[in-house]
Amino acid sequence: MPAFRQVGEKQLPNPVLCMAWSPRRDLIALANTTGELLLHRLACFQRVWSLPPTETTGKEITALAWRPDGKILAFSLGDTKQVVLCGVEKAEILHVFPVENSVTCMHWMEVTDDCSALNSFFNSEDESNFFLSKLPSLPKSLKFLFLFYSEDKSDEIMNLLGEVRLNILVLGGDNGFVELYAYGMYKIATLTGVSGSCCSLSLSNDLKSLSIITEIMSAEDKPEICYVQMDTGLLSDCLPEVTRMARKFTHISTVLQYLHLSLTCMCEAWEDILMQMDLRLTKFVQEKNTSTQVQDEFLELLLWGQSRSPHLSILCVLSKGLKKLGQSIESSYSSIQKLVISHLQSGCEALLYHLSEVKGMSLWKQKFEPLGLDSTAIEGAITAVGSFSLKANELLQVIDKSMKNFKAFFRWLYVAMLRMCEEHVPPELNKMTQKDIAFVADFLSEHFSANEELFDRKGKYFNVERVGQYLKDEDEDLVSPPNINGNQWLKFLQESKHLKESPLLFPSYPQKSLHFVKRMMENVIEQCLQKPAEIIGKSVKQAAFLPLYTVPESSNTPRLFDMPSLWNDKKAKMHYVVFNMPHISPCKLYLLRKETDPNRSVPNNVISIALSRLFDRANDDAAQSHGYNCLDARFYDDEMLTVVLQGAEENNSKRILAQLPLTSALSCEAPFNWKTNLRLDQQSSSIPCQGLVLGNQLRELESMKAQFVAVNGIRKVACVLSTNLRHIRVFEMDVEDEEEEGADSQNATAGQDVLHNTMTSEGQGEESVEAGGDPVDNEENGLTKSNERLDSKEDLELT
Repeated sequence: MPAFRQVGEKQLPNPVLCMAWSPRRDLIALANTTGELLLHRLACFQRVWSLPPTETTGKEITALAWRPDGKILAFSLGDTKQVVLCGVEKAEILHVFPVENSVTCMHWMEVTDDCSALNSFFNSEDESNFFLSKLPSLPKSLKFLFLFYSEDKSDEIMNLLGEVRLNILVLGGDNGFVELYAYGMYKIATLTGVSGSCCSLSLSNDLKSLSIITEIMSAEDKPEICYVQMDTGLLSDCLPEVTRMARKFTHISTVLQYLHLSLTCMCEAWEDILMQMDLRLTKFVQEKNTSTQVQDEFLELLLWGQSRSPHLSILCVLSKGLKKLGQSIESSYSSIQKLVISHLQSGCEALLYHLSEVKGMSLWKQKFEPLGLDSTAIEGAITAVGSFSLKANELLQVIDKSMKNFKAFFRWLYVAMLRMCEEHVPPELNKMTQKDIAFVADFLSEHFSANEELFDRKGKYFNVERVGQYLKDEDEDLVSPPNINGNQWLKFLQESKHLKESPLLFPSYPQKSLHFVKRMMENVIEQCLQKPAEIIGKSVKQAAFLPLYTVPESSNTPRLFDMPSLWNDKKAKMHYVVFNMPHISPCKLYLLRKETDPNRSVPNNVISIALSRLFDRANDDAAQSHGYNCLDARFYDDEMLTVVLQGAEENNSKRILAQLPLTSALSCEAPFNWKTNLRLDQQSSSIPCQGLVLGNQLRELESMKAQFVAVNGIRKVACVLSTNLRHIRVFEMDVEDEEEEGADSQNATAGQDVLHNTMTSEGQGEESVEAGGDPVDNEENGLTKSNERLDSKEDLELT
């Protein structure tokens, strides 16, 4: 009689490379070979959404990790070397950041140390909401804003921090690449001294150590699996300070991304229509065969009300949409003006507030100097933000002047066009004072003089439109910088030596665009944020290096599923590593224990579990005839191991899903003296061995060539994957005895009925795919209510 209830089974069209259960909900994330990310619910293995790959992000997902609260899913892309944070509820991309190396493994942990200093910090932070207004939402009407932008995304970006308690995303990759990101966004440490390629890693919840499984080349030129423990004592000793610093820097990172999105919105508002005037004038000057200047011909039209140039007449005739053009330009200018006032200025205020707080922290040298906070670098970042704010104000003045100029110019030109075409001129447009005429004349004299140098540089003769030059992401100087002659304040500054050199005044860059100053500000802030990551990274030292075994050449196990498997025991503050050595002892499973505190050692830190004694207490000879090999093993919880077993004999190919209790194995007191000059596989004969009796904690996997397993002990579920990576079965692992009475053929149906009763809010039919995925096929699920919020289902929350 099976101990586990099968609740779902599916044949997938594409092989699965990664699978990970949510820590809080009955959801499992899958990544396949096409680069598609899928989210499935336990019930009937129903698909919730799919996120297809894009050319900009990448198509090669190499690792998955859930944030501890289950609201955000992180995945890495090998072809573009990026890490993406995805909102689980709507399948929308919230944040993307590049990495130097391809990520091969990741782990997202949450700090659980309940020290009094940290608790007092949790109660006092964060006070920014009392002083800063909420950043305005980004416009919903603009198109092509940002690759990953959606209508309600601005609030999601600002909520990436989640809870106040510190959580850290740990990334591992090739060539010893290991980085730690606070809240999944701010790089808090870049580790050095790790050798080989990372296969698995786990940061302890007390932040005292980081355990890494690496693959290096041995002296025999063979791949060698090693266990490495890194001492992260600085993070643990300065936990309140690290948390406060990381939270502030993550606030700064989110505000920088908000400013980037706001500036992208401004560029979208400034459309090609604003360039049409320049392009039309350039085309006109190239086609006309007269020697007069465009400026002269427009002035003649202004003075006499008509032009003798047939080319200008043709230009006006072709400009039937002139009135609409003027309205579009005015509307675009107004949109940019609102974005500058409400978004850029609000973002600058938030940046200045957070950076000022960080500067205050840096002056508390006793607490924050060991973490690498440099008050001089932070002061430079504050100055850069001030310069960006000045440039935004300069843009406002240019927009205000341009709106007045274009409004007067188009009004006059529209009336002149109607008169030249002998059409009726509305009375309200026919009134033009001498002051208006002088204003248009000054505008024509300043903006309509042809410039040959401008043609060589930009492909046109004119630069009538002055706002767009501020929004172009170019390193060149402004084509038409603002006229500062007659500015009394600037003149006063130039004449005052002390004020000119005062650090209280932000420098201005009148020749540079808004994009240029923004990039300069981002670079300065990035340098300011990187220094603590370097200092903390250098403080992390290697505490232990234990070579385990060499990989046989015949091994073709996919890297993403390969053992060893790491587990972080929160209660015992212990790192567990489970692995097998099929070329040495095929019917044994090995368990390595290591204290999270590198200064403490564990007696009998390595034991082996005999897989030949699982089902009865028969003699050794009889047990050997029923031996099993372990194909995959994952920690179910602190006291249980979930394994996929295969018969060791040639004529015994059946696969078994089983739960191995570790209590008796961990209580083993037999001594083992590890010889540091030898690998573990070279001294395997002296490792203490324990036998286990399973009872009914197993189930034969019929009609399935099972190979891999993913488990979630909190939700009591397991997902088994076949050797071809396409066949999946889902099980409930902890079921009551009375529910198990009946035939095996009724287990799946009974499981679905129970799930239906506990998930009444779902209904039946398809679920819509948020983030551009394809709708779920009818054969994929039997649930019909769409667009349900995942976090609104009480049955999905951890109780």
